[in-house]
Amino acid sequence: MTDVPVRRVARPGVDPVRLAALEVLKSVRVDDAYTNLVLPSVLRQFGLTGRDAAFATELASGTIRRRGTYDAILGACIDRPLSKVEAKVLDALRLGSHQLLSMRVPSHAAISTTVDLVRAKGSSGAGGFANAVLRRVSQQDLEGWLTQVAPDPRVSPTRYASIAYSHPRWIVDELRSAVGADELFALLAADNEPPRVTLVARPGRSTRDELPGEPTPYSPYGVVLPSGDPGEVAAVAQGRAGVQDEGSQLVAMALAAATVEGRDERWLDLCAGPGGKAALLAALATERGAALVASERQEHRAGLVRRALRGAGGVAGIVTADGTVPPYRSASFDRVLVDAPCTGLGALRRRPEARWRRRADDLLGLVLLQRRLVSAALDLVRPGGVVLYATCSPVLSETRGVVGSVLETRRDVVLEDAGPLLPGVPDCAGPVPGTIQLWPHRHGTDAMFLALLRRTA
Repeated sequence: MTDVPVRRVARPGVDPVRLAALEVLKSVRVDDAYTNLVLPSVLRQFGLTGRDAAFATELASGTIRRRGTYDAILGACIDRPLSKVEAKVLDALRLGSHQLLSMRVPSHAAISTTVDLVRAKGSSGAGGFANAVLRRVSQQDLEGWLTQVAPDPRVSPTRYASIAYSHPRWIVDELRSAVGADELFALLAADNEPPRVTLVARPGRSTRDELPGEPTPYSPYGVVLPSGDPGEVAAVAQGRAGVQDEGSQLVAMALAAATVEGRDERWLDLCAGPGGKAALLAALATERGAALVASERQEHRAGLVRRALRGAGGVAGIVTADGTVPPYRSASFDRVLVDAPCTGLGALRRRPEARWRRRADDLLGLVLLQRRLVSAALDLVRPGGVVLYATCSPVLSETRGVVGSVLETRRDVVLEDAGPLLPGVPDCAGPVPGTIQLWPHRHGTDAMFLALLRRTA
C-alpha cells in the first residue's frame, strides 16, 4: 500500500484533488501528454500543494502504472468489454480501483468520491454503474484479485507478469530477454515504484553540499530530495542545479572520464533535448577548458536545451539540427554523446504511460535511427576521439544489436571497456563485454545502457 496522507473532503462537492488526478489521466489519454510533465501544471491549475499535491500525484501516476492490473480486475467486475465503457468513466474507475487496492484510503471514501467524479463528468446513470462496479472491486484485496484474474506464474509466467505487474506482454518478453528470468519480477516491481526526485549539482556553479537530501551512492554530484518541490531549492530555481536521475548523471560522467588521444577541446551532445545531460556536460567541459555544442532536431526541445544551459559556461553553441545529417565538419569533435531516441523502457518508473503508448512495431524504426545516429557521430569525432552511445532502454535490439551492427559495418571503430569509467558502480556489466547496463532494481537508477566507441585512424 502507498502511504500517502488522505485528504478528507465533504460531500456532495467533487474533490478537487481527485478531479486533478482525473484531468491528468485525460491529458495522457487524449493529448498524449507525459504524466511527469503535465502534473505540475495541473497541480497549479487546481491550487494543490503539500499533502494534496502528493495525494494527487500518487493517485494519477500510480493509476497509470497499474492500469493493466486494474483493467484485468475491472474486466472481472463488468459484464461487457472495457472498450464499451465510456473512456472518462473508465478513467474514474481506474482511479477508484487504485485507491481501493493500493492506497490507504477507506473503501467508503474511495467509492463515494469516485462516484461523485463520475456523476460530475460522466453520462446519465454512470454514477450508479460506478458505485456497483467499485463495490465489487472492494470485496477483495489486491492479492485476492490476482489469484482470480492472473494465471499461475509457473504455467504462464508472461501472462502472469503482464497482469500482476501491469506491463504489456511484449515488454515482459523484451525485459526477460535482457535481464533474465531470475530477476524479471524484481525489475517489473521496481518499474512500479514511484521514482525518487534526484537533484544534480552542476560543477563550478553549485555543490552537492548546498542541496538538501541524501547523497546519491554513485554520482558525486547528486542528492535524493526527501520531499517538497525541487523548484523551491534555490540552486535549482537559479539554474545552477537541476533535477536529473542518477543514471543520466553517470552517462555524462562516463563520457567526461573517457581517455582521448591528443587535444580535448570540442564536445558534442548530438541529441541534447531536453538538456539535462548537456547541462552537466557543459559544466564538466568548462573544468577541462573545453566547450560543448548541444544539438537537437526538434525546435521545442532545442528551446528546453537553451533553458537548461542558460547562464552556463563551456557552451560553444545550441543548434537545431537533425543528428543523422548534422551540419558539422567531419572529424571536428573530440567527444560525442549519442543519447539516442529509444523505446524508453528503462524509465517506466518515471514515465509510466510509455508502457501503454509504445508498441513492438516501434522497435525497428528506432533501431534504424539509433544506427544512423551512431554512424553520424563516428563521422564527426576525430581519430583518437570517442563516442558514447547511451539509451534509456535495456532492450537487446537497442543495445547489443545496435553496437554489433556498428562494429560490423565500421572498420574505423573499436569498442572499449566502459567499466573503468564508472568504477564505483557494482554489478553493471552490459550485454556486450565492455558495455554497461544500469538497472532500477539493482542500482535505483533508470535502466541506462552505455557503450564507448573509439574512432581509429
